[in-house]
Amino acid sequence: MKESKGNVYESVKAIAEPIAESLGLSVWDVRYLKEGASRYLRIFIDKEEGVSIDDCEAMSRAIDAPLDELDPVKEAYILEVSSPGIERELTRPEHFDRFIGADIMVRLIRPMEVLGREFKGVLKAHDKETLTVADHSGENEVTISKKDAAWIKLDDFD
Repeated sequence: MKESKGNVYESVKAIAEPIAESLGLSVWDVRYLKEGASRYLRIFIDKEEGVSIDDCEAMSRAIDAPLDELDPVKEAYILEVSSPGIERELTRPEHFDRFIGADIMVRLIRPMEVLGREFKGVLKAHDKETLTVADHSGENEVTISKKDAAWIKLDDFD
C-alpha cells in the first residue's frame, strides 16, 4: 500500500479510525513530517472527556502491527500518538465545522494592518478557502484566507 506523502493522511486515517473507535476514541488528525534527519508519523486522538496517557498507549499498541502489515509509509519513521491538546490546531473542514461559535486564535504569516499578526475572536463561518472571525463584541467581523494563516487554534485560556 505505498502512498505518496499527500496520501499518507488518508491511508493512515483509514487504518486508525476503526482501531480508535474500538477503544472509545476518535482520530483528530494524522501528520507525517520530517524533522531534522527523522520522520514522524503523528496520530492525534480525542474523546469527549479528554485523552489520557493510557489512551495514547493503548492506541499506539493497537495500531503498531496494522501499520507494519499494511505499510502505508515506506520510509522509517517514529510513531507518536497523542492528544491534540486544549489549544488544538484547526486544519481540516470537520475541525472548523465542529467549532463554529468557539473562541479561536489566529496567527497570520504576514501581519495585516488592521489585525496585526495574531488575533482572537469567535469562529463564525468557514469554507474551503476562508474563515470568518468576529470580535467578542460581535460588532466586527473579518474574513481571511486560510492560506494566509500560519495556524488557527482553539482558544480555551481566557
